[in-house]
Amino acid sequence: MKFGLFYQLPCAPTQDAATRYQETIEQIVYAEELGFDTAWLAELHFNPLFSIMPAPLILAAVLAQRTTRIRLGTAVLLLPLQHPLRTAEEAAVVDLLSQGRVELGVGRGMIAIHFQGFNVPREESRARFEEALTIIKQAWTQETCRFAGTYFHVPETTVVPKPLQKPHPPLRIAANSPETAIFAGEHGYPVFVASPLNSSAKLPEQLALYRQAFRTAGHQGNSEDVAIAFPVYVADSTTQIRHEVEASFLNYFRAISHQARLGERDNSSAYAYLREIRKRVDAITWEQIETTALYGTPATCIRKIEEAYAQCQMDQLICWFNPGGLVPHRQILTSMRRFAEEVMPAVRTLSHARASSRSQVARARE
Repeated sequence: MKFGLFYQLPCAPTQDAATRYQETIEQIVYAEELGFDTAWLAELHFNPLFSIMPAPLILAAVLAQRTTRIRLGTAVLLLPLQHPLRTAEEAAVVDLLSQGRVELGVGRGMIAIHFQGFNVPREESRARFEEALTIIKQAWTQETCRFAGTYFHVPETTVVPKPLQKPHPPLRIAANSPETAIFAGEHGYPVFVASPLNSSAKLPEQLALYRQAFRTAGHQGNSEDVAIAFPVYVADSTTQIRHEVEASFLNYFRAISHQARLGERDNSSAYAYLREIRKRVDAITWEQIETTALYGTPATCIRKIEEAYAQCQMDQLICWFNPGGLVPHRQILTSMRRFAEEVMPAVRTLSHARASSRSQVARARE
C-alpha cells in the first residue's frame, strides 16, 4: 500500500498565510524523510477559512526544488475553471522541474462560489471537465493539438513543453459521485475518494460502481487503482486526540457552512441544496467525526486501517492530518512521525495479497 498526505490549507483569522505555506512545505519535506509516497495539494478558491491554496501547481513547483523523491500531486485541479491548454502547460513545467514526479489529480468541482467567481455555469461542469481532460491528454501526447467542443475550441496548436513522464504524468479522477465513479472506471482512470464526503456505508458502494465499470470495460494491461483520503491522527489516548483535534475538525465544518452561505445569492430553490448543506454540517458532532477518522493510538490506527482495507481494498491511503488547520505545526509533525514509524510498517503490505491475486488472474487470461 502507498501512503500520501492531503493538504487543503485553511487559514483562520488568527493565522498568517505566509506561515501556513511555510509550515506546509516543512511538513512535506519531512514527509519525504519519513517515507510517505505522495503529497496531494488541493485547488480551492474564495474562502480563506476553507483554503488559501488556489494554485497548487505553484506550490508543487516550489516543493520540486526542496524534495527529491516524494511525488507531487494535485487533489484536485478543477478543470472546468481554467483553459485546459494552460493546465497542460503548467503541469508539464512542474513535471520537468520535479524530474518526473507529478501526479495530476483532476475533478469537475461542486462548490458554488467557485463557479460564481469564475462566471462558469455550474451545470456545465461535467461536460467542461470531460472536454478539458481530452484536450490535456492530446496536448501532452501529440505534436499538435486540435479540438472542437461545445465549451473549448482549440485550433491546431503546438503545446510546449511536453512533460518528462511518458506518455504523460499519471492522471487520477476525484470520484465522489456515482456518475463520476462510473466514468472513471469506463475510461480506466485511477480514482480518489474522500471519506468525509462519503459515509462508511456509501464508500464501498461507490468503489463497487467504479470497479464494475472498470472490469466491464476490459482495460488491457491495467487494473483499478483507488486512493482514499482519511483524517488521521496518532497519539497516546482518545482523550489526548480529542483535546488536540476536536476544535480544528469542527472548524473544518464551520468553514463548509460559511462557504455554503457565501454561495447563497438569494432565497430561491436553486440554492436550496446549499441551505441543506449548512443544516447538515452545523449539526456535526465530535462523536460523528470520530467514526469517519483514523484516530487513535498506533494499535488502534492499525486496526482501523485493516478494517477500512477489508471494506474498500484501497491501493493508497491518503492521510489528512489537519482538517480545519488549527492543530499546531509541531503536533502535526509528531503525529506524522508516529504514523510513519509505528503504523505504516504494519499495514504497508496490506495490498500485496490482492496485487498477487490480480497477477494470477491476468496470467490465467493470457
